[in-house]
Amino acid sequence: MLFSHEQLQSILSTLPDPAFILTRSGRYAALFGGTDDRYYHDGNSLVGQTMFDVLHYEKANWFAQQISRALDSKALHIVEYTLSGSDVKGLENSGPHLPIWFEGRIQALGFQVDGEDAVVWVASNITEKNAIEMRLREQSETDALTGLFNRRKLLEALQSRYELFFHQQAPTTAMMFDVDNFKQINDELGHLKGDEVLSEIGCVCRNELGTNNILARLGGDEFVVLMPGTTCDEAEKIANLLRLRIIMDIEDKLKIGTTISGGLSEFWPSDTSCEDVLKRADDGLYQSKRDGRNRISTIRPGFQLSKSAVGM
Repeated sequence: MLFSHEQLQSILSTLPDPAFILTRSGRYAALFGGTDDRYYHDGNSLVGQTMFDVLHYEKANWFAQQISRALDSKALHIVEYTLSGSDVKGLENSGPHLPIWFEGRIQALGFQVDGEDAVVWVASNITEKNAIEMRLREQSETDALTGLFNRRKLLEALQSRYELFFHQQAPTTAMMFDVDNFKQINDELGHLKGDEVLSEIGCVCRNELGTNNILARLGGDEFVVLMPGTTCDEAEKIANLLRLRIIMDIEDKLKIGTTISGGLSEFWPSDTSCEDVLKRADDGLYQSKRDGRNRISTIRPGFQLSKSAVGM
């Protein structure tokens, strides 16, 4: 069946997602569809303008690069990208503050438009889909009680740091610690109070260590802190400040007198897997237990222990 010109125009105009005809120079030559008003505004005013008229240079230049790639490859080019008020000239303060996510499907046309090579760019709003995927990813990577990373995410991060250590000699120190006499807290005060202790530890770790370090609950009352770019010598001070802050906050907020014990170690050239450093940090933790608790023990090459005792 052949469609008339008017019928084809009608079909194109009813497309839910907008389909832009864009030239190599970034000019909006035509716009079809975009009828799903849940996600799109009327963009017909763009026709005749260029991306550099509408968008700030960095974003407009990125779009121009994608158009060139699609034209040069002649194959379908798919990209995900964001747009927010700060990207659009004149909308810096009045446009949406949160970025809107799109999937762009870009295909070179087999003919020129007004003397220029051109593409059809179909833009699909995927903001809701992205938000769902991000929530699912966070849930799969996060410990529900403390809000820290879980064991799975910790091991992923540890592997990444292990590879950086061997390729770029970038140090990373691992601290493993747990709550002294945690079973006694659960037995005497109840598991809900024990959960409050673990949750408070998560809060202290986030507040004291920020975003440069990788914070995780390994399981039970065991926690791990990865300190990228930090040697054991540098990490000892950080670890002891964290130990003291945890003790003070639990006493102040939960009225529970408890302490923590931990172990420190960093990657060694002799390591054969990313988990070797965790095993040594665990050895340091148990050395702290044997030495009377409430301290951090550092395992260095040659298995020499450096102990940081109470109050240091």
